[in-house]
Amino acid sequence: MIEMLYGESAALVAVALLIAAAVIVELGYFAGRRIKERGRDLSAGRVDTVLSSMLGVLALVLAFTFSLSLQRFESRSQAVVDEANAIGTAYLRSYLLPTSIRSDSRELLRDYLDLRVQSTRISTDLNAARRAVLAKAAAAQNVLWSYARQAAEEAPNPVTSGLYIQSLNDLIDAFGRRNATLDRHVPEPVLYVLYSVFLIVAGVVGFGAGVAGHRPFLVSYIMVAVVVLLMFLIVDLDRPRRGLIRVDETSLADLQTAIAAGTYGNGIVPPH
Repeated sequence: MIEMLYGESAALVAVALLIAAAVIVELGYFAGRRIKERGRDLSAGRVDTVLSSMLGVLALVLAFTFSLSLQRFESRSQAVVDEANAIGTAYLRSYLLPTSIRSDSRELLRDYLDLRVQSTRISTDLNAARRAVLAKAAAAQNVLWSYARQAAEEAPNPVTSGLYIQSLNDLIDAFGRRNATLDRHVPEPVLYVLYSVFLIVAGVVGFGAGVAGHRPFLVSYIMVAVVVLLMFLIVDLDRPRRGLIRVDETSLADLQTAIAAGTYGNGIVPPH
């Protein structure tokens, strides 16, 4: 499914919604005033009843969408920590490998970590650059797995090569989970429903003011602005590597720094 909104800036979406809502409030006001001038039997109380119902629907959809967005944000944050732990464990257990492949495995794990840190700096809407880095990481996994098979052949010991193979499997699983969480966001049909309900509410607010014979109150515009702010947060939370709210990916960078400095693993650097 082609997603049009996901590639747009959250701020741009919020500004467009704010302008659209303000215009619809005014259109609703003029429509309500015209109906009142024509003397049609439509009391402001009926409009207020409809408005109260629509506000309830808006609150429900808003809460549901915000919950979806926040859950996905937390899943992405946890996936980063899980992958950092998996890479760190694999690096520590690589010291258990036979000497013939130990050094090469550690070096490739460091390169693999560099690729994963590099991927954190690429926005999710830069598909070509992201795919290129992911392809390099997948190729590194294949080579690491070939080293693991060689270790199992040279030293078929569950305490040495077996632990490393298990940690390497966890590393590959963490890679897949993290990529999946980055690609999983609030479905656009849900956002379209939210935006539609919001704009309908804006129209009813203006219409009610027109039927009552007065301009929309300032508090009505404040309510519109607050709802737009909440929708901005929903959209921004759903874009993990751009916008104001970003997933904290320092765990990978800290691991990279510790390994490069030779201090990872209680500050003890095993001999080469």
